[in-house]
Amino acid sequence: MKQWEQYFRKVVPYVPGEQPNKPGMIKLNTNENPYPPSPEVKKAMEEFKMDQLRLYPDPSSTVLTEALGEVYGLKNEQIFVGVGSDDVLATAFLTFFNSTEPILFPDITYSFYEVWAALYNIPFETIPLNEDFTIRKEDYYRKNGGIVIANPNAPTSLNLGLDAVRDILEHNRESVVIVDEAYVEFGGETALPLLKEFENLLIVQTFSKAYSMAGIRIGYAFGAPSLIKALNDVKYSYNSYTMNQPSLCYGAEAVRDQKYHKEILDRIMKTRTWAAESLRGLGFTILDSKTNFFFASHREVPAEVIFNELRKKDIYVRYFKKPGIDNFLRITIGTDEEMKAFIDAVSDIIKEQKAF
Repeated sequence: MKQWEQYFRKVVPYVPGEQPNKPGMIKLNTNENPYPPSPEVKKAMEEFKMDQLRLYPDPSSTVLTEALGEVYGLKNEQIFVGVGSDDVLATAFLTFFNSTEPILFPDITYSFYEVWAALYNIPFETIPLNEDFTIRKEDYYRKNGGIVIANPNAPTSLNLGLDAVRDILEHNRESVVIVDEAYVEFGGETALPLLKEFENLLIVQTFSKAYSMAGIRIGYAFGAPSLIKALNDVKYSYNSYTMNQPSLCYGAEAVRDQKYHKEILDRIMKTRTWAAESLRGLGFTILDSKTNFFFASHREVPAEVIFNELRKKDIYVRYFKKPGIDNFLRITIGTDEEMKAFIDAVSDIIKEQKAF
């Protein structure tokens, strides 16, 4: 080892979902929306003036914060924008979690939380979920340096009711509580109504899932002006211009087209209903998803076997070889055609495995 290598920051990095690119494949492993963004986004792309690219973007992202404010009934000073919700969350960890007390989050949740905690030397404690993968709110009624809850949770797909979120906030008024709502628009309960009650609440959402814009990278946070100012102060301390001109423009058009947005959500949720019934008919246990994915296990065939057999057919789902969830698959809800093909393939795999 070279002498200077001993000073490298050593962390175990987050492992992103596989991004295969094969003709005819069915990709159900990274919870992308199977439908295109709003037609208004396409129109904005066609009309975007190239001359704008020679100018720095607005560091306050005003065109986008104003659009978000119109839709969600908030002021600009209550909204923070970043390069995807991962950027927003990472900035929030860096900004708010500087106590000697550990931050708290579930043991089965978005695995990036643990990575950021390690990266920023933040003490943390993971709180076990109940056997049915639900969150026990009372576990968060104790001294801490902050709380992070994905709601609905990933990969479990389960929603924590608004009353429980309120109780957690009520018991932690001296800590910042982050509610990560990446999937909330697929049937979860947003904590937005609680912003008027709790100045320590930060809600984080994304354009990657419900708005079909994972490739653009836009995330945002809602919170009290004091929290948003603190986030901007940290952001401006390392990169004032995180958002590019096209992203701000496309994001504003997407969020204003709520009619299209709701039509796509309805379509995905209808697919979720019949696909869940079909999978249960094949012997799967499916948790009550409030997201655009299933968290599923089969009562006879191991999840890893199904995962590997699907790959042979160029069908990709997510498998986590981790304690407590190593017999579960996370399956993104695709189009009706994709889900029918997936279910047919899974049915064949189960029949083949039972024949052994």
